[in-house]
Amino acid sequence: MFQIKLDKMNSVIDFVLDGIIQLDEMKQFAEQLRLATLTLAGTDIKIKADLRRFRPAAPGVADMIREVQEFGLTMGVKRVAEMVDSEVVALQLNRVARESGTHKILRRFVDPQEAREWLLHGDSLKKGSKF
Repeated sequence: MFQIKLDKMNSVIDFVLDGIIQLDEMKQFAEQLRLATLTLAGTDIKIKADLRRFRPAAPGVADMIREVQEFGLTMGVKRVAEMVDSEVVALQLNRVARESGTHKILRRFVDPQEAREWLLHGDSLKKGSKF
């Protein structure tokens, strides 16, 4: 399951990936995320990704995540705040982020409010890192 919310006023895309995401569902998610990103094109886009209940994905799903991250970077994504509870998922996402170049703008958080504060205010807030 996935959810995507758009905060146009602050240029924040807030999404949740929950459980094991199959390839078909990941394609739907990727397309909706691309559309949300296009909606905010021309602004400093920020992404809050709640992956606390996301389970390790098949290689095809990981490839799609990398492609979406690369697309986001070309469209102006400036910060990505992730919330991850699983070290296995964190390792998989670390690899994908390095491959896409997203690791340079990515921070991990335990608390959703701290993640949002960092997205809105940047490096003046560095609390909450977990992995």
